[in-house]
Amino acid sequence: MAVARVTEISSTSPESFEDAIERGIARATKTLRHVQSAWIKEQEVSVGEDGKVKEYKVNMLVTFLLEDTTS
Repeated sequence: MAVARVTEISSTSPESFEDAIERGIARATKTLRHVQSAWIKEQEVSVGEDGKVKEYKVNMLVTFLLEDTTS
């Protein structure tokens, strides 16, 4: 039987939403083991004074399997 946990993380990038997602997943897998999937909950951009996008942000729900501690 597998048991999973879901945690919400935010990630940003000056390049794109896709890059923000990649950065978030890469960072999550450094701390969390057995990452299975991610659901992009929200996307947001920060706009600079020049009217151009300066940062892309995603909030995502990351699902990972919990390890079985019993033998």
